[in-house]
Amino acid sequence: KYGIQGCSTVLVWLRKHGRLDWSEGTPNFMSKGGSMAEFNSPPTPEQRIKELEKKLEDAQLKADFFEAVVNVMERDYGVRVTKKHKEALSKRKP
Repeated sequence: KYGIQGCSTVLVWLRKHGRLDWSEGTPNFMSKGGSMAEFNSPPTPEQRIKELEKKLEDAQLKADFFEAVVNVMERDYGVRVTKKHKEALSKRKP
């Protein structure tokens, strides 16, 4: 019906388009009238700042999530999940 011959077609499509951010609808370069030159041009400082702020926000959310997971593991399961310091590891080795 849709012309999909096998699962490799979907896999190729996902490799090509799977990493795009679809939360805002279609990316700008895919809309009609847009040229690839616009997509390949270097970002302006304002665009770069906005991109870095988004990455910082995502990293902070990720850090908060992992911190919450560690807290739940310690509180509910008694599992202590902390990174061992380099000095402590080197003292244990003969």
